[in-house]
Amino acid sequence: MHQALYRKWRPQTFEDVCGQEHITSILKYEAEHKAWNHAYLFCGSRGTGKTTCAKILAKVMNCEHPVNGSPCGKCAACQSIDSGIATDVLEMDAASNNSVDNIRDIRDEVIYSPSVLNYRVYIIDEVHMLSASAFNALLKTLEEPPAHVIFILATTELQKLPNTIVSRCQRYDFRRISTETLVGRLKTIAEAEGISLTDDGAFLIARMAAGGMRDAISLFELCAGGGGVIDEALASSILGAGNRGATFSVVKSISAANYEALFDAINEIMMHSGDLSVFWQELIDAYRDMMVCKTCK
Repeated sequence: MHQALYRKWRPQTFEDVCGQEHITSILKYEAEHKAWNHAYLFCGSRGTGKTTCAKILAKVMNCEHPVNGSPCGKCAACQSIDSGIATDVLEMDAASNNSVDNIRDIRDEVIYSPSVLNYRVYIIDEVHMLSASAFNALLKTLEEPPAHVIFILATTELQKLPNTIVSRCQRYDFRRISTETLVGRLKTIAEAEGISLTDDGAFLIARMAAGGMRDAISLFELCAGGGGVIDEALASSILGAGNRGATFSVVKSISAANYEALFDAINEIMMHSGDLSVFWQELIDAYRDMMVCKTCK
């Protein structure tokens, strides 16, 4: 069965994680010195590596032969976690398991020692979706868990978490990944997968991803579906984005008060099933770029 590229190319070590060196360097230091915290909070926008780092962290905590603060990926512990059969590493989606009963189940389980691994690790994704009663049930366990239990919470909406939860965790803020980093990763994947990707095509896909690695790889795979060379024109037509030339043509029409040309450009986008919301964002970006060029050295 075909495996999505973002899953196939999910980083397996901290060195492979792109654009989050301010976080991975600390996690590697903790791994090398086995100085684990009892609870971690990973927050940031989607596709920036929160769940990926949580899984790598769970592996290195239980790895038999860690390498420079990253899991070896070869020992029985690493392989069992990778295959999803490790009973001591539990990944829970709080969006669909958000009741107080789900947290009570965890609270009842933590008293037991790990069955095989060194630590029992709970990864709770989208933790902001927990109910108020579920957060209350989690509080005491999160503050003073047994020595063999570690919690890793991940969220895209930090503001929805109670301060009592945030204060009990070691917090890491994941940043949006730069366009240059996304382009570099896309070109690496394209070369390994035997897909032709031009520089301008990679730049457009990376810009559309808005700082998310998963979005960038998913959009890249969508563009690669036709089997041809992925350049700016192909990416624009598939993703519904206008090219920069068309955008600045609209800017010139506005400047010259040429309304006929302006409405012709809008009609062209609509007739080719373009996404108007994407076009408006392109137009805003163009004006922003001109403002920067005009006001900055």
